[in-house]
Amino acid sequence: MTRFLAAPLLALMLAPALPQQVDANTLNRACMRSDRDGATRQMCRCIQKTANKSLSRADQRLAASFMKDPHRAQEIRQSGQRSHEIFWKRYKKFETSVVASCKHLR
Repeated sequence: MTRFLAAPLLALMLAPALPQQVDANTLNRACMRSDRDGATRQMCRCIQKTANKSLSRADQRLAASFMKDPHRAQEIRQSGQRSHEIFWKRYKKFETSVVASCKHLR
C-alpha cells in the first residue's frame, strides 16, 4: 500500500517544479535571439545568472519581452499600474546588478 501511494505523492510534489524547469533561461533565450551586437553567449548567460538572483520567473518573462519589443519597457515604465511601478524598481536594481556583474564581458 505504501508503494502504491508513493509514486502519486512524488508526482504531486514534483509537478510544481516542472513548469519552473520549462521557464528556466527565459532571459538567456531572449538575449540570444535578439539582434543586439553585445548578445554573446557569455553575456546572455551572465544576464540570466543575475536574473536568477534578483527577479522572479514572472519578472524574467516580462523583462525578456523587452528584448523582442523595446517599446514595451517604456510602456511598463510609464504605466500607472502599481504592480508595474513595483516591477520597474526591481528591474532597475537588476540592471544595476547586470552592469556590475557582467561588465567584464563587454
